[in-house]
Amino acid sequence: MNPIRKQRVYALVAILLGVSVAIFLVLNGLKQNLNLFYTPTQVIKENLLEVNKLARVGGMVKDNSFTEHTNSLMKSFEITDFNESIVVVYKGILPDLFSEGSGVVVQGMLTEEGSFEASEVLAKHDENYMPPEVAKTLKYK
Repeated sequence: MNPIRKQRVYALVAILLGVSVAIFLVLNGLKQNLNLFYTPTQVIKENLLEVNKLARVGGMVKDNSFTEHTNSLMKSFEITDFNESIVVVYKGILPDLFSEGSGVVVQGMLTEEGSFEASEVLAKHDENYMPPEVAKTLKYK
């Protein structure tokens, strides 16, 4: 084989190998960092979530389900996907956008009793979100 042709083949193999390794690393990194969440139906009926495993559960906060325990930061509420509901227990300060009837994603662990012990609560807003100051000015006009 011609030395120039041989050098080109080696360069092509090295480039293909480098690109393959780069694609593998990117896909592996993305797979580990996906932040998907389970619905209450998947947790309760389909048993997709193991006990004491860190995961996320998302849904709507059920109306009239929020209770705040006295003399502590402990709060409990139910989230639903309109098929099933799961009780969430959280100790901490809730986000400003948290309210009954709004969407939330909670991160934590499923307990053996069947409730979800949250370490983080992420409140979601719809696509029409406005800061409270803007909403007040629009409401009075």
